[in-house]
Amino acid sequence: MCCRVLVSDNRKEEEEEVKEEEVKEEEEEKKNEEEEEKEEKEEKKKEEKKEKKKKKEEKEEEEEKKEEEEEEEEEEKEEKEEEEEEEEGGG
Repeated sequence: MCCRVLVSDNRKEEEEEVKEEEVKEEEEEKKNEEEEEKEEKEEKKKEEKKEKKKKKEEKEEEEEKKEEEEEEEEEEKEEKEEEEEEEEGGG
């Protein structure tokens, strides 16, 4: 009788240990998943920030190009006007 009780107690202890181990593993897994999600969110945030910066730079370049074109057009217009004035004055 004594031996059976001991064996039974040992089994219970083992089962409890196994359960505790499983719970620890599940908690660890959950923790790892949360950490992964956090890293993914941070990575996504970085990518969005990078994309935003890229778009901003492209927009600035576009505006610069537009300004340069407008300046060139203005210069050409002024040159034409000067040429016309010279032709009128000389003619």
